[in-house]
Amino acid sequence: MLSRLAMRNGSAIASIALRSSAPCVSAAPQKMLLSTSTPQRMPNKMPEEAGKIRFGFVPEEWFQFMYKKTGVTGPYVFGTGLILFLLNKEIYVMGPETVHAAVALGLFIYGIKKLGPGIAEWADKKREETLADAYAGRNANIAAYKDAIEHEKTEQWRLDGRKQLFDARRENVAMRMEIEYRERLQQVAQAVQKKMDYHVELENTKRRLEQQHMVRWIEQNVVKSITPQQEKDIMSTCISNLKNLAPTA
Repeated sequence: MLSRLAMRNGSAIASIALRSSAPCVSAAPQKMLLSTSTPQRMPNKMPEEAGKIRFGFVPEEWFQFMYKKTGVTGPYVFGTGLILFLLNKEIYVMGPETVHAAVALGLFIYGIKKLGPGIAEWADKKREETLADAYAGRNANIAAYKDAIEHEKTEQWRLDGRKQLFDARRENVAMRMEIEYRERLQQVAQAVQKKMDYHVELENTKRRLEQQHMVRWIEQNVVKSITPQQEKDIMSTCISNLKNLAPTA
């Protein structure tokens, strides 16, 4: 039982010591956009700095937790009392297994101190490779989403232009209808004007014919009313007037 306990404690101590001896890594965003079509494994979250420990394997958080309850000496009193209680009640009996556990613990600590930095560096490289792959997929997805957004904006801009084109076509149709309406109004006005000109010309022609007929009728009546004697007198008068006018010409 003691050997199993030692091995269990040794593995826990090794994991804690490995975490404490690992170098700090650069901060990385915790949330990454991964493609839904090609799912990728989310890298494990790692702290920027290793947690603080005491006595090589006790986390600092345990002491901070007990400080609020028991004060500064509480963790040490608790640890010492727990060890004395285990020894006093013979729950833990000192024996050869204790030496084996101490030797195993020393080997674990030596291995952690000796091999820990190399293993931490290898783990950091693997993590950087994983992050690089994740960032490559993330950047590809971001570029694809940006292209899709730009394409959508272009399509929306085209839709807005189509609305303006439809408005321009409606205005064109309205202008053509207005022009056609005005042309037809002009044609009606010209037809009415021609008809009115025709009636005016008809009235003028009728008046002119009546006047010519009246003049002709008056002339004929006047000519009919002249007697042969009056015609001779007029002719003689005209001849004498011409003779009188000849010397002056």
